[in-house]
Amino acid sequence: MNSYAVVIDVAAERDLDEIATYIAENDSIERALLVSANIERAISQLSAFPNRGPHPRELLEHGVRNFREIHYKPYRIIYRVVRDKVVVVLIADGRRDMRSLLARRLLSD
Repeated sequence: MNSYAVVIDVAAERDLDEIATYIAENDSIERALLVSANIERAISQLSAFPNRGPHPRELLEHGVRNFREIHYKPYRIIYRVVRDKVVVVLIADGRRDMRSLLARRLLSD
């Protein structure tokens, strides 16, 4: 079985930091650390199974099929597979307006 390198890009790293900060300020530092660790664990599993996630429906509506997603509820982790590498590009609370967020972050290039 091939193993893929997993990279979290700068914007997704910032997303994770913002999620942890929000949880720490509104719940507890312990909860923030737990959620961050669980998101990072879900991301690390992509090294063995990079194509397991479905294509985000909001991107399919635009004909975009080069991104996939996994979940650590309620968070959505959006990534793409590039050769032997998985690049995480966005981590967001799935209760947000994902259409606007995905359009702004991934379709504006």
